[in-house]
Amino acid sequence: MPKDKVIVGLDIGSSKICAIIATVPPEEKVNVIGVASVPSRGLRKGQIVDIEEAVSAITECLESAERMAGYSVGSAIISVSGTHIECQNSKGVVAVSQPHGEIDMDDVKRVIDAAKAISLSSSREIIHVIPRHFTIDSQAGIKDPVGMTGVRLEVETHIVTGATTSLRNLAKSVAEVGIGADDLVYSGIASSEAVLTETEKELGVVCVDIGGGTTDITMFVDGSLAYSSVLPVGAKNITNDLAIGLRISLESAEKIKLALSQKVKFAVEADDAIDVEKLAKDKKRDDTLDLSDLGLEDEVKTVSRKTLVDGIIKPRMTEIINMIKLEIQKSGLGGLLPAGVVVTGGGAETAGILDIFKRELAMPARVGLPTGATGLIDEISGPAYSTCLGLVLYGAKTENAEGRKQMVGMVEIKGVVGKGVDWIKSFLP
Repeated sequence: MPKDKVIVGLDIGSSKICAIIATVPPEEKVNVIGVASVPSRGLRKGQIVDIEEAVSAITECLESAERMAGYSVGSAIISVSGTHIECQNSKGVVAVSQPHGEIDMDDVKRVIDAAKAISLSSSREIIHVIPRHFTIDSQAGIKDPVGMTGVRLEVETHIVTGATTSLRNLAKSVAEVGIGADDLVYSGIASSEAVLTETEKELGVVCVDIGGGTTDITMFVDGSLAYSSVLPVGAKNITNDLAIGLRISLESAEKIKLALSQKVKFAVEADDAIDVEKLAKDKKRDDTLDLSDLGLEDEVKTVSRKTLVDGIIKPRMTEIINMIKLEIQKSGLGGLLPAGVVVTGGGAETAGILDIFKRELAMPARVGLPTGATGLIDEISGPAYSTCLGLVLYGAKTENAEGRKQMVGMVEIKGVVGKGVDWIKSFLP
């Protein structure tokens, strides 16, 4: 019986470093066997600013995940983020190597290589070349051209690039921990793997991953990635605003922000008569946030929930969402996104965020929770773990794609052998 493949996802973010160890059984869902998360050190806005601190935090995170999984990590798929990330769409054209013959994997590889031939400064490197769709002769919109017949093969690709220095610092930090990098994956793509459905991608959707220091934006049209971008703002900006507005420390502001994000559930019996006065008192009492249970060092004991949400959080969120709106306008895809916006990342738990998104963007909005895995999923059920689980799902998807390519090659060889056997049999009595 074949041994299950083990895939490790390592999300190195601005506010936390997260590791997920998972097994990938054939034709089954990813099975999570180890999870760990530690506060980030040595990072700012998604980029490493202190290698020693970053290495220390990554080591602590991986050791914790290894203990839980009972597995020693040798390599991992690493997330890449930061404002240095840029994107562009590029086309490639080649002649099919066997005119009037079938298109094979070599033709696909050649046309993607042709699309990669873009003008790029020496300080930048290509992270992803993602085929959006292929065109064979005059037939457009083809997802997989292998096995089809044609003379001219075209491809439209989405290319994601990053700053060479940032990528090398990331690779060096991981290497110093003693593990290899199986792949570097833009965190916006990883998040979309974990939270978006195939239907949403086909219809057209925006995935917004609000992290601690950055916000990743990815837009899908007709099932393929069409635009990606990173904004230099995140949930830490809300924490800073709360700290300044209440004149408290950043640690206390973070605790208050998390307390505000917790949803209060009311159980109302169907037979109960509604007491308007009691409801008004409850609402007034609910508006007061009791901070005594949070163990704050500051002297603040109670604050008005409405003042914090409407006076501090909403203005900052509105500013971030207006920046997202500008990116949607810049992409030129505004009318092609009927599935709306899916908000994920730690910032997706901010109080009242969906209402602001719906109002400012005039689109449907939902919070994207990571799906597509089994095992220790209770540990990673929140939107903050979307990128890390997405890395594992991306790795599993790539693994399956490679397996299918090998199977296609085996089928082709088998077909040739079969024809040879049939030819020999024709001479036998």
